[in-house]
Amino acid sequence: MAAERSDYIYTTKGGKKTGLGMIIQEHIGQRKKIMRLAVSHLQKTYKGALFGPSWAIIKPAFTLFILWFAFRVGLRGSGKVNGFPRFFFMLTGYVPWFYISEAILGGARSIRNNRQYVTKLSFPMSNIMTFTNISSLLVHFVLVAIMYVVLIVGGYCPSVYNLQFLFYCPFMFLFFWILTWTTAPMAAFSKDFENLVSSIMTGLFWLSGIVYDTSRIKNPVIRKIFYLNPINYFINGYRRSFLYDQLIIDRENLLETAVVLGEMVILVLVGSKFYKKLRKLIPDVL
Repeated sequence: MAAERSDYIYTTKGGKKTGLGMIIQEHIGQRKKIMRLAVSHLQKTYKGALFGPSWAIIKPAFTLFILWFAFRVGLRGSGKVNGFPRFFFMLTGYVPWFYISEAILGGARSIRNNRQYVTKLSFPMSNIMTFTNISSLLVHFVLVAIMYVVLIVGGYCPSVYNLQFLFYCPFMFLFFWILTWTTAPMAAFSKDFENLVSSIMTGLFWLSGIVYDTSRIKNPVIRKIFYLNPINYFINGYRRSFLYDQLIIDRENLLETAVVLGEMVILVLVGSKFYKKLRKLIPDVL
């Protein structure tokens, strides 16, 4: 009876189940399994390595160490960005970027890299995208903890503004998880699409305010265009929470939030449609 009611809620007037309805139904009752698979995914990724899943932390932590050495030791501070030491400015940009880049790349590759769940076990494909993103999120939590300790030592934390992390982090996860509803089926269907996603990552890095402050761009038109970049929004959100001590509710940030929310709604509509259209074709392609 419950299944019939669920089918009714997530179907169109013509009786056909919507793509969003399929994704929601495939997640009902799967929470524990998805969490187990998220941990298993980390273990499988680094299987055979001496330090195992610890490499997921070691690699970005080593990058952060290089940043610290370059800007605090080698370049002796190397000036400030927006009034803050460059190292701390870049630290609060790199940590969310590590998650975002993995969520985009790993999310796009999730179905193809876990094809055994589709071809042999008939596992719901939307769950594959979910546990892959959760796996990246678990690593992100550890990196945020490391960043927080460094910021405390630097005298920038703790602060009540840090609680805004509880808004930005889930919002960021939802946005890039929903993005995979489009990218993962497309990449599974076409290797060229996966290569396209991989090729644009460097461009996204330099267009997302990780190494510079986009609010300082003098051209007002270009500065407004950056509102359309969700990566830039989340990077600045982390800086607002951990470095700038700025509230979410100021006028400029509310406008950016509205833009990103609008983009997320579009992704839900487009992604659920792509998922519904390609989910039956992908097992044969793989």
